[in-house]
Amino acid sequence: MVSSAIALAATENVNKQCHSRQPVQVLAVTGGKGGVGKSNVTINLAIELGKLGRNVLVLDADLGLANIDVLCGIKPQGTLADVLRGDLSLDDIVVQVDDHVSLLPASSGVSRMTSLSQPEYGGLIQAFSAMQVPIDTMIIDTPAGIGHQVTSFCRAAREVVVVVCDEPTSIADAYATIKVLNEEFQIKRINLLVNKVTSSERALDLYDKLVDAADKDLNVMLSYLGAVPQDQQVQSGVFEQSPVVRSYPAARASIAFRKLAKTIDGWPEPKQPIGHVEFFVERLVMQGVTE
Repeated sequence: MVSSAIALAATENVNKQCHSRQPVQVLAVTGGKGGVGKSNVTINLAIELGKLGRNVLVLDADLGLANIDVLCGIKPQGTLADVLRGDLSLDDIVVQVDDHVSLLPASSGVSRMTSLSQPEYGGLIQAFSAMQVPIDTMIIDTPAGIGHQVTSFCRAAREVVVVVCDEPTSIADAYATIKVLNEEFQIKRINLLVNKVTSSERALDLYDKLVDAADKDLNVMLSYLGAVPQDQQVQSGVFEQSPVVRSYPAARASIAFRKLAKTIDGWPEPKQPIGHVEFFVERLVMQGVTE
């Protein structure tokens, strides 16, 4: 483990390099169990935010089992593993997904990426501080589960979006995720997005149930971000390796993603340094030092 002195030195270096940069809105998309549609939510929201004029960077944070590049039908020329080896820079591996939307692809089938050392995280700080790609919004597609990797990304982000489906296992896992983030890591505000739901009434009912449960046991504010309807055209887009908002812009799900993007676009802009992408990575490193 890198010492706290080394981590603080890296932090000071980053502070100097990014002093003049504008803060970045950082969102972590999580959901507990797999299969709730986190990656689809992430990439479709990113594309719609890009249409609103945001410069969006998507980070596929499932570092050992990346899949957003597959959903977009692209073959990256490099991944974060290449950056950590020093072979490429982040600018070298960034892939253009859509207008104003870029992707930082992770590695697929590289188990070592799920347990990076502190010096490697420190290397990521330096890599992010040197990035030239314009960014004002960063969306992180976290891995499934509620392990250290997931909680670290959620704690470092400014906004956390929990994706939940209308099925018992998803609801239970979403609540467990909220509970861990609140009780163990003192995250006080979480946004809830209901995915693959049959009606807006059903989505609101699910949200109300989670709020009632949270009010009894937790000290957290659950905000209703919205809902994405069950839509076969989302799955069609997956098979075609093209996000639904691009392949089927008139689909019910696409309309929902546009509405969600407008909601997020209306959130207050970050004013503090922790909004910088570099500071986001810095916070990941500092969490590792203190745990």
